[in-house]
Formats: sequence, structure tokens, C-alpha cells
Amino acid sequence: MSRIQNAFSKGKAFIPFITCGDPDLQTTERTVLEAIRNGADLVELGIPFSDPTAEGPVIQEANLRALTGGVTTDKVFELVVSLRAQTDVPLVFMTYSNVVFSYGSDRFIRRCAETGIDGLILPDLPFEEKDEFLPLCRKYGIDLISLIAPTSEARTAMIAEEAEGFIYLVSSLGVTGTRSVITTDLDGIVRVIRQVTQVPVAIGFGISTPRMAADMAAKADGVIVGSAIVRLIAENGTKAPEKVAALVKDMKDALSREKEG
Repeated sequence: MSRIQNAFSKGKAFIPFITCGDPDLQTTERTVLEAIRNGADLVELGIPFSDPTAEGPVIQEANLRALTGGVTTDKVFELVVSLRAQTDVPLVFMTYSNVVFSYGSDRFIRRCAETGIDGLILPDLPFEEKDEFLPLCRKYGIDLISLIAPTSEARTAMIAEEAEGFIYLVSSLGVTGTRSVITTDLDGIVRVIRQVTQVPVAIGFGISTPRMAADMAAKADGVIVGSAIVRLIAENGTKAPEKVAALVKDMKDALSREKEG
């Protein structure tokens, strides 16, 4: 069983998203470890990029702060090496195709494998163009994580059928950011996915409270929370790890109660 499969084998998975290097890499490392200690089953690490098109203002600003602070892809890989010496929880990168291309696709994906990254999420990579990276991911044993959005419609089953690792189900139209309510027919989308694959489904975009997390977990196998965590980091700087730990614990506890219910 892979690390990603294991993350979904023990109940509803909680997945925090953290921008690497905001406010600095030392704080990122402490935040990731605190999140894991408090229930994170898998961690999504954002490699900063100057034009993160799928992101709302909270994560855009985190990218800018990290880049201004001198974060590079090589430094993020060094962070992963340090994390891997301390935890076996699965780690996946969320970044953009240009970051991979500019680093060198083979070199980037090989380095993912060498440092202990389990999966790669590229939100700007269309399904039809995934062969740009999929052969390399398979060569080095990295899951290329598929995204399914409300706009995927007729393509949902096709994307799901070829998915690996887990499926990132985008809860709402638009960019990342907290939302007060999610009205998408996620149950219907999950039903279509379940007809063609047993790959786990995690719902992300807009989930900001434990109650929302529990509601989304009732529909899928896991929940991804990004902007709410990144905002806490922006507000608390180097003191953020303890704040993030408390939020992760509340979220994970809500998911555990949902499972029991």
C-alpha cells in the first residue's frame, strides 16, 4: 500500500494546504509538523509561483511573500528532505506546469522521488495534456493527481477512470478562498466518479470551518483546507504553527465525529 493509499485507509482524511516559505521555510517546517501531530493525514505543499492562476488573493499573497523572501524550488526540496527525516505522512506538491518546465521536467519529478514526495497536483494542466508529465511521473513512482471541477461535466468519468493517488474534487467555480456556503451538486459528481473508480475523492476549495469540513467529508473520502490555513499563517507569522495546529485538530475532530455518526 502506498503512503497516499494508507492516508485514506483509516477514515476520512484531512489534508491541509501550506505555501512553502510563508513567512519563511523554518516556520513552514514547524507548521507542517504541528499539522501532522494534530491529525493531518496528508499534506499538500505549495511551491510558490509568480502567477498562480487558480488561487484567490489569500494564497496569491502568500506566494508573493514567499518569493520575496527568497524561496526557490531547490530550497523547497531541501525542506522536504528535512520533513521526510521526521515524518512518514504522505506529502504532495501543488504547483504549476511552468515551475516544472523551468526546473526541467525529468529533473523535477526525479527530485520529487528522491526527496520523498508522493504526488503532484498541477491545476493548470488540462487532462488532455497530462502526457506532458504522466510518463515521467510513472517512471519515478509519483502519482499525478487529477482535478475534477463542476465544469468537468461529461469529462468527469473520463478523468476519474484514469485517476491515481486521489481525486481532487473542486467544490465550487472560481478561485480558491473561503466560502460561507457550497451549493454545487457534489453528491452527483461523486456518484459519477464512483461508477468508474475506487480512487479516493477529496473535496477542496472554500472549506473554512469544522462544520463545513464534516459536511464535505460526508460526501467524499477526505477534505482539503487551504485558504483558511494560509490566512492564519499570514495573520500570525512565525507564531502560526500553534494556531494552525489548533485549527487542524478541530477539523480532524469534526471529520472523526462525522465518521462515527
